[in-house]
Amino acid sequence: MKRDWVIPPINVPENSRGPFPQELVRIRSDHDKNRSLRYSVTGPGADQPPTGIFIIDPISGELSVNKPLDREHISSFHLRAHAVDLNGNQVENPIDIVINVIDMNDNRPEFTHQIWNGTVPEGSKPGTFVMTVTSVDKDDPKTANGMLRYKILSQNPESPTSNMFTINNKTGGIITVAAGLDREKVPQYTLIIQATDMEGNPMYGLSNTATAVIRVTDINDNPPEFTAETFFGEVPENRVNVIVANLTVTDKDQPNTPAWNAVYKITGGDPTGRFSVPTDPTTNEGLVTVVKPIDYEISRTYVLTVEARNEVPLARGIHSPRQSTATVSIRVIDVNESPYFEPNPKLIKLEEGVLPESALTTFTAQDPDRFMQQTIRYSKLSDPANWLRIDPSTGRITTIAILDRESPYVKNSLYNATFLASDSGVPPASGTGTLQIYLLDINDNAPRVFPQEAEICEKPEPNAINITALDGDLNPNAGPFAFELSYRPATVRRNWTITRISGDYAQMSLKIGFLESGIYEVPIIITDSGNLPMSNTSYLRIKVCQCDINGDCTDQQHIMAAGLGTGAIISILLCIIILLILVLMFVVWMKRRDKERQAKQLLIDPEDDVRDNILKYDEEGGGEEDQDYDLSQLQQPDTIEHDAIKPVGIRRLDERPLHPEPQYPMRSAAPHPGDIGDFINEGLKAADNDPTAPPYDSLLVFDYEGSGSTAGSLSSLNSSSSGGDQDYDYLNDWGPRFRKLADMYGGSDD
Repeated sequence: MKRDWVIPPINVPENSRGPFPQELVRIRSDHDKNRSLRYSVTGPGADQPPTGIFIIDPISGELSVNKPLDREHISSFHLRAHAVDLNGNQVENPIDIVINVIDMNDNRPEFTHQIWNGTVPEGSKPGTFVMTVTSVDKDDPKTANGMLRYKILSQNPESPTSNMFTINNKTGGIITVAAGLDREKVPQYTLIIQATDMEGNPMYGLSNTATAVIRVTDINDNPPEFTAETFFGEVPENRVNVIVANLTVTDKDQPNTPAWNAVYKITGGDPTGRFSVPTDPTTNEGLVTVVKPIDYEISRTYVLTVEARNEVPLARGIHSPRQSTATVSIRVIDVNESPYFEPNPKLIKLEEGVLPESALTTFTAQDPDRFMQQTIRYSKLSDPANWLRIDPSTGRITTIAILDRESPYVKNSLYNATFLASDSGVPPASGTGTLQIYLLDINDNAPRVFPQEAEICEKPEPNAINITALDGDLNPNAGPFAFELSYRPATVRRNWTITRISGDYAQMSLKIGFLESGIYEVPIIITDSGNLPMSNTSYLRIKVCQCDINGDCTDQQHIMAAGLGTGAIISILLCIIILLILVLMFVVWMKRRDKERQAKQLLIDPEDDVRDNILKYDEEGGGEEDQDYDLSQLQQPDTIEHDAIKPVGIRRLDERPLHPEPQYPMRSAAPHPGDIGDFINEGLKAADNDPTAPPYDSLLVFDYEGSGSTAGSLSSLNSSSSGGDQDYDYLNDWGPRFRKLADMYGGSDD
């Protein structure tokens, strides 16, 4: 029973064409003899995905495949068969069924890349590895269906032979098989590679192709070669950093690589290193350049030997040909060169005090142009003290003034003068030379006292002045010095004494116990130590002053010491007095002018007074009389005298008291006619609230016409509705000018 129930593996070929369902095996249990059984299968391909591939007849137990199988998708199926009775009771243990899918050659080989790129150096020997190509086949690699073989179908170009490369038929490795790879001839090869399964059987195997591109890389197997054997150039003498000639070369190697870039080297004809040949990075040319000045008088031509090489050495077995060396012929052009002084600077030594028209030396220049007939002329370019003259033809230098070592143009006993030498070339050239004159000192300067001014107290307790001497000469024509007081006037030696401290210093002090304050000129005789000594009488200006406890002069004495003499003080005082007189005259003139203005003001006729006119026209219901007035009096407030001009303390009888004016509303320069009533009402209200407003009006109050008037407000007449409660009888006491107001407001209501 167990033996009947065991089922061996079932082999099913893939891609079967049917018909379907196709019976595979019949499952049967020995228990179906006694009773009826039901069969079923489970597992992937039956009741599990992918479902429906395998089916079983539940009564007969016939297992069938329902569709074609694909080994590359699923290579085997593992099912389990079951047998149960009609009640569903298991009568047999489940049995495993293995279904293997038999591979068929249904897949072509596939290259992992359609185009393969590889490189190989030119000149490579046979057997040099180039690259490896690979392909895959989905068929079973353990069978001939998946066993691949490679071969080269074609080579392009077929130079120098058609079989430059070979391929390992199993691994796909490509190697060189022949010599003669030359990048300069064939830079690239294209191979068609074929992969075939069935172990390369051309009849039964499936195949596919790919392209292999092999690039031949460059090596330095071609040296640079000059395009000519000899190159020519010319250059003016004394010119540097100029290109004389361009050397051109050819190189068959790949451009802009170390095997192509040229390096130039001068191998002969330039022992002093006056030329160099750098490489132009763009054109690869050699630029013959002058790096040191060339003298035509030394050499008129140069013949250089230049060798060209690459940045990297040539490949083994390659040697430089003769064309890698060239000759460069350079012609030097003569130019007019500047004359030069020799030596420069030229130093001469002589004693100072040389008299005019004395010959000093001959300062000449040389012309480097030995092959040009030229003359040289000399001139003076710089002579700060104007002491020298040079002969234009001979270069002989003579003096035109006395040479003085103590001149400000002499520094450290050295005097510099510059001369110019010009030749007669075309164009003319010139050069400069410096003559240095070292002046030896002679005793030609007398010493003088230093300092020239000093201060000393009236009482020498102890108080002394240290002095020395200044001498323009050098030692031994200067110090040590001898100091002594002059014998005249006699008061000098009576009041002062001098004591030598050292060879260069002495001390002045008062000889008497007291000397009146003042300025004293003390003559001192100083003698130097020259071979022929020179003496000089110098005056030391000593200021004798009163001193404080510290021994310093007081302020008054310091002012005198500053140089303010009696004449200067008198001049200052006169200026101050004149200034005060001018100020006083101006004040008197202003007062007189104010008095004249006041007198004119009091002489005005009351009938012509502007303020009276204003009062006359400030009546209500005047009728036609109201229309007969002069508007110019109201429109020209500037003609009326301002309060600020009036003399202080003088007031007119009809003038209002001096009180702060209220701030009345200001009227615009050109008000609209409609707001005049508002303006008057605001003015009346301000007048009613003004505690300082009297019942009378001044000229300024009614002198308002337009903007900018000095009047403070409108008239306060009839500005209160309660005017009847006030008593205005006192207006009769104010004079005839207020009679009109007294008639209007005084008395009874009538």
